[in-house]
Amino acid sequence: MKMQKDVVPASTSAPLQAQFVTITEEEAGQRIDNYLLRVCKGVPKSHVYRILRSGEVRVNKGRIDQLYRLVEGDVVRIPPIRLAEKPDNHVPAAEFAIIFEDSHLLVIDKPAGVAVHGGSGVSFGVIEQLRASRPDAKFLELVHRLDRETSGLLLLAKKRSALTSLHEQMRDGLTDKRYLTMVAGDWKNARQHIKLALHKYTTADGERRVTVSDEGGQPSHTIFSLLKKFDGYALLEAELKTGRTHQIRVHLSSSGFPIVGDDKYGDFALNKALQKATDTRGALKRMFLHAHQITFTHPESGKNMTLNAPLAAECERFLVSLGKPLN
Repeated sequence: MKMQKDVVPASTSAPLQAQFVTITEEEAGQRIDNYLLRVCKGVPKSHVYRILRSGEVRVNKGRIDQLYRLVEGDVVRIPPIRLAEKPDNHVPAAEFAIIFEDSHLLVIDKPAGVAVHGGSGVSFGVIEQLRASRPDAKFLELVHRLDRETSGLLLLAKKRSALTSLHEQMRDGLTDKRYLTMVAGDWKNARQHIKLALHKYTTADGERRVTVSDEGGQPSHTIFSLLKKFDGYALLEAELKTGRTHQIRVHLSSSGFPIVGDDKYGDFALNKALQKATDTRGALKRMFLHAHQITFTHPESGKNMTLNAPLAAECERFLVSLGKPLN
């Protein structure tokens, strides 16, 4: 019988006891430190590493170090851990438009304005809401991430083997991710490669930002294809060859073609005008960036899969408001 893995909070009157947890097939392969950080939610990372160093955590009755990788059938002793009391941050259960689902994968169409996970001032995101709505799910993890204001395809793994397979495919460049975006400016080329090194940094108020920098920047490559050209705007398809933070946004902004509605790297005066547009068809209150297509190999069947998500309604309305394209 599988033991309850939640850490006993300080507010309970029951005496704290060590727990003995048997590792399942889906949990196997993780490092013991990462496993403990996941199951001991709310416990400071420093404390998790302290109980590892002290030998209070045991696997099959023996001491292990933090690099030990769990094997199916391992019995892990988790010592009594007392949490400081904190308010109940309730996560509302939510489901999202499902593009594809089977026993290994869940692919949803994420709306704009929803974070993929909690953190950085956001108490919860897509992954926490999906877990709340699927309490019986043994495993559910994000395969990749989307910016909060980006809509479209988001992959989640329902098995650790699927997560590992898809991460390997992405690392080896075997997946194909495409985005639709509207930029401001007179875009010329039918197909354009942008290769600019990107450097991540944090602002004084804790906000994550990215800038173009050859010194310390990571090599980044995006291919842009012109789909439709309008007076002052262009609809592009972006093909990611690398997957850096804010890559599409910074590559376009640094090239003089900010994404319409981008509140970090965009044309702020234009964004404000579009938000206040009296004609609702021409108004845009979000960033026009949508993950519309992804191609990968199914981790179990080996079948090549291409999934699509239709352009979000608010972006479609803005696109229609621009009238007939020039090209």
